[in-house]
Amino acid sequence: MATTLAKSTLTKTAKGTDGKDGKDGKGTDGATLDVAARIEHVSKSFATPAGQQLVLDDITLDVARGEFVTLLGASGCGKSTLLNLVAGLDRPTAGAIGTDGRPALMFQEHALFPWLTAGKNIELALRLRGVPKAERRERAEELLSLVRLDGAHGKRVHELSGGMRQRVALARALAQDSQLLLMDEPFAALDAITRDVLHDELMRIWRETGVSVLFVTHNVREAVRLAQRVVLLSSRPGRIAHEWSVDIDQPRRIEDAAVAELSVEITEQLRGEIRRHGQH
Repeated sequence: MATTLAKSTLTKTAKGTDGKDGKDGKGTDGATLDVAARIEHVSKSFATPAGQQLVLDDITLDVARGEFVTLLGASGCGKSTLLNLVAGLDRPTAGAIGTDGRPALMFQEHALFPWLTAGKNIELALRLRGVPKAERRERAEELLSLVRLDGAHGKRVHELSGGMRQRVALARALAQDSQLLLMDEPFAALDAITRDVLHDELMRIWRETGVSVLFVTHNVREAVRLAQRVVLLSSRPGRIAHEWSVDIDQPRRIEDAAVAELSVEITEQLRGEIRRHGQH
């Protein structure tokens, strides 16, 4: 599982069960790394009654410091599995994963504790990080302000809308003071208007904090609207099928012509992967 070392170099968070990995803070060539995450030749299999099922196959991917990368693919291609591996929640079958400190993970469901207030949910993350009790309230208020929920510290989860709950979940993730934010379809359950507003907020927070983001989505336009780089996984087993650099000025809108044009190109590639999978 994950081991946190100095943030100045890459931290080895997981190595394959085959025992092969690079050295802490260094690549396989021994050079110190200057990335938020490095995924090197990672594969993942799960045991099934029919035998081992290969879910991810030889994934190699870097996320630069301060970079926003979206991970796109059909259902079942291993996107969330890869995110869990990067988070240190599971180990790869082969290969190695390193991160710049311990990543923060934000799920599709807000996963807030309903018996705690919005502020206390954030304070819990601060407590687990070792922040002194006297500082937690003020820091939680600052994080709520960052996600534009001033005055919500004392509100219970059931008093918050879906969008507000996801804002609190984002604030809680940011409370971990991680250099890498992993987001697993965090806006998928929201209505289109709320999702669009939170896209704007996420972009603002990303620019203000400089955090690196690895964002999983099924939504091609969401991927293009947010990312500096879009990575498409093939259908199972998941392999990197294609990458696109998104050279479209921010702020972007879902309905922008340039976003739509690139989305069409990516969608055609995605459909090809789905068709290929359906033939097997």
